[in-house]
Amino acid sequence: MTSGTTGAPVRFSTTGLPEAERIALWEEHNAEALIGLRCRSLHDTALDATEINLQLPRAHLARVLGSPHVVERPDAEIRRVPSDAVACYLTLAGDAFFYYDDGVRLLRPGQLLVCDADQPFIRGFSHGLEELAVKIPHTVWRDLGGPPSLPQPLVIDAGAVHTRTLAGLVARALPPDSSVAAAVDEDAVLDLLVSAASGRAPSLSTVHLTVAKTYIDDHLADPGLSAARIARGIGISERHLSRVFASGGTSLPRYLLHRRLERARTLLGTGGEATVAEVAARCGFASAAHFSHRFRERYGLRATDVLREARARS
Repeated sequence: MTSGTTGAPVRFSTTGLPEAERIALWEEHNAEALIGLRCRSLHDTALDATEINLQLPRAHLARVLGSPHVVERPDAEIRRVPSDAVACYLTLAGDAFFYYDDGVRLLRPGQLLVCDADQPFIRGFSHGLEELAVKIPHTVWRDLGGPPSLPQPLVIDAGAVHTRTLAGLVARALPPDSSVAAAVDEDAVLDLLVSAASGRAPSLSTVHLTVAKTYIDDHLADPGLSAARIARGIGISERHLSRVFASGGTSLPRYLLHRRLERARTLLGTGGEATVAEVAARCGFASAAHFSHRFRERYGLRATDVLREARARS
């Protein structure tokens, strides 16, 4: 796996829950999984919201989708559930407002908001929302060189290289539907966020490595995927592509093989109707025999056994 990936995303939704209990259950989930908030729905309608969470060693990622509502983090909630963390919100869809002691910020899709999660605030989504959130403990934030204090929220405009790259990186790790989640590079997520908050340019190696990995995930099914095609697809030279992966502690061929095997293991673990040969083809292996050999070499298990056990559990 790439750096920092831990477990699988966990999904929570108010859809299908008793309408009178949705707010309380949503607040309870957020207090345990992300940040403690007070919530109220708008327009006298029941809250329809979904959150997909992924805990990493040094940060927590989330994708949040919801109907129109307002959330508040008042002093009483901060005392009850302190976070001791920096919160980063990247708006994907729907305008939002962020109210804090000294003013109001309006946020548009593509903008990134960075704030101290233990300072009181109110956030509102009059037309609903879809956003990505990253919670980073203060100790990690300071160790990485982030601003030591955030008396006011920071807003990074849409179009910045940080936000574009970060959005793709986190969104692919937290798909809103049943598609397979991509591995996430925690180091890249943290580097991009701290760079954005500090006002410094992100490492081009980090950006290029992230974009290359995204391109690979998009084309894993193609058995002809090559260094030349990847380099051409993201606009850099093959030599630079090789250096970028080396700086990340691996090589392109090794990374490509590992991603294909990871994707295959995930598909086999669902216990679906696809055969081992069909899974191998979906993950870019031209030969089922070669895939089976590599799979057992990597995991110490036969692909057929993983599929059989998954089907037995379902």
